Amino acid sequence: MLPFNNDIESCLEKLQQGGLILYPTDTVWGIGCDATNATAVEKVYQLKKRSDHKSMIVLVADEKDILRYVTQPGLQIFDYIKGVNRPTTVIYEGAVELADNLLAEDGSVAIRICEESFCKNLIKRFRKPLVSTSANISGYPSPRSFKDIEPIIVDGVDYVVNYRQDDTEYHKPSSIIKWEKDGSLSIIRP
Repeated sequence: MLPFNNDIESCLEKLQQGGLILYPTDTVWGIGCDATNATAVEKVYQLKKRSDHKSMIVLVADEKDILRYVTQPGLQIFDYIKGVNRPTTVIYEGAVELADNLLAEDGSVAIRICEESFCKNLIKRFRKPLVSTSANISGYPSPRSFKDIEPIIVDGVDYVVNYRQDDTEYHKPSSIIKWEKDGSLSIIRP
């Protein structure tokens, strides 16, 4: 049995009900929800006190998931991602089957393939992508560890994952790149 199996089961229950979770990712602790549920996505915006014009990151478990949620992924990006040594979020054009209020105004979406074992297992079991946005009020710094998360965030979600709460290792936010139609890359956040 995986050390986080009880957390996975509890997360699945809340996600299926349209709830919010607070969970460790391959980068910082995140607020998450079903990325296909517009009502759940709106709850994240409200909790973070964030404008719904600012899109959020989506986590998937595998390359094939990107093919499901993006109409024109540019398959060369998979080689690029395999060559980087830190979590990298890619902005793709032509998002489909995701909550409309999750997308940028131009219809693009930021997606990261998550390699962290808890997230990967959760996404595979949920069979849908998850929203991942830092566990802070918009405009405030991302928490360096679980203990740095403000009580308003902890109290504002439906389930708080126990796994990795004692982890004191600092994880940086992902780098963000945009994959252009012509196959070139633009670095948004190094």
